[in-house]
Amino acid sequence: MAKLLLNGAGLTVEALAAAARGTGGVALAESGLAKMRETRALIDHAIANRIPVYGVTTGLGARSTEALDAETLAGFSLQTVRGRAHAVGEPMPRDTVRALMLARLNTLLTGYSGARPEVAEYLAAVLDANLVPVAGGLGSIGGGDLVLNATVALALIGEGRMTGPDGQEGPSADMLRAAGIEPLQLAPRDGLALANHTGFTAGQGALALDSALTGFAAAQAAACLTMEGFRANLTPLDPRALAAKPLPGQTIAAEGLRTLLEGSALWQPGTARRLQDPLSIRNTVQIHGGTAAALAKARPIVETELNAASDNPIAIAETGEVISCGAYHSTELGLALESVSRAWQHLAMGQVARIARMMDPDFTGLPLFLARPDSGSNAFAPVLKLAEDLAAEITQAAMPQPVWPSINANGVEDSLTSAPVAARTLTRITDLGRRLTAIELMVGAQAADLRGITADLGPPMTGLYRAIRALSPQIDTDRPLTNDMESLAKHIREGRLPPPV
Repeated sequence: MAKLLLNGAGLTVEALAAAARGTGGVALAESGLAKMRETRALIDHAIANRIPVYGVTTGLGARSTEALDAETLAGFSLQTVRGRAHAVGEPMPRDTVRALMLARLNTLLTGYSGARPEVAEYLAAVLDANLVPVAGGLGSIGGGDLVLNATVALALIGEGRMTGPDGQEGPSADMLRAAGIEPLQLAPRDGLALANHTGFTAGQGALALDSALTGFAAAQAAACLTMEGFRANLTPLDPRALAAKPLPGQTIAAEGLRTLLEGSALWQPGTARRLQDPLSIRNTVQIHGGTAAALAKARPIVETELNAASDNPIAIAETGEVISCGAYHSTELGLALESVSRAWQHLAMGQVARIARMMDPDFTGLPLFLARPDSGSNAFAPVLKLAEDLAAEITQAAMPQPVWPSINANGVEDSLTSAPVAARTLTRITDLGRRLTAIELMVGAQAADLRGITADLGPPMTGLYRAIRALSPQIDTDRPLTNDMESLAKHIREGRLPPPV
């Protein structure tokens, strides 16, 4: 497996997600290491000359006004990590921790942190060995992911726990040495650089956004299969109709829907059964357009977070300064991720409505619940309960994230973002959404069978129909559908549905 080249710029959502979910390592561009050497010299100069630099020659938080004496300075990085490694809860998944480390490694290579290049090289070595620190997933309020990051850093210095390539867990010092790696020795500034940054929210957010992008593609395809089975009127996708209100999101959604319906008999005049379809079908482009717009807005914000400073202070090579800033505060990132979750609620409700319409013979002219005639089966009727449960969970998760004046650091740190909650929430919503989309895919395929129009599908929908049927046979008599739905959801998660044309 080729290594991912990191240089502090150009890291995409897809590249980070693939590397986090894989087992490969990384290569570090010399340009990034050179930036780190240049700004590290500024930190060393400040230490040698007792220049006040937050978290380097001064204390942290409410104690930032206190200068550190020489004895305290020597062990302050270690103290910084130990004193903040308090994460609790279920351990973060391995891909989440890898995403955190990859995000931090790339932002270190911008040079702004002032950390030693050896820190970046150490993170790369741990990733290469596929060693993953164990850390609980709770503890960040989005003003930097201090507690979560510090718990990961504790494993890097040999005082926490790790899992190895085989998934077995053990003391991190033992796991590191078994891989031929000694625990990281921290110098001044290194501890804070490993703890105070947005690596968790950026990494988890990138994973969630990647899942949302693949999930949205599958939801678009499922809606098209519903249109095929319903014999929908496609005039709402007419570019002339959309030009009357050229909203950017619906433009993106419409282009995707038209591509998926390429070659369909539905484009032929007189094929549609109704002049006006139910809104969940007629307004698919507007409903999905909201999600498309939220995704388009979120991508550049997430990718900025992956390729920019998230430190305080920052070291500026061009001017030779080390200045305080708020780069660790993740308001825009949290709002961007939250907007995708909120939009997904609309998408999910559209899916539930379409699934329900497809089971109603008054709308479709097909058998009730899409059951085979004379089979005695209720077919998809019980699945409506599952669809509504999934939609309820999505709705609950999509509620706005809480924000209030923080009470931290004796009033000095009096602002939070709850961005980590937004990242975790979008992860959950995309997981639920994949299952809801799986139901619509199965319903659409059954409707196509019952209507006998599989030969009228265009190439994209034909490929999708065949992929569904390879995982979920037609329902002739009642049978458990759990495995069918989970298999389809797994294919969506892995980006295999819809299949490439």
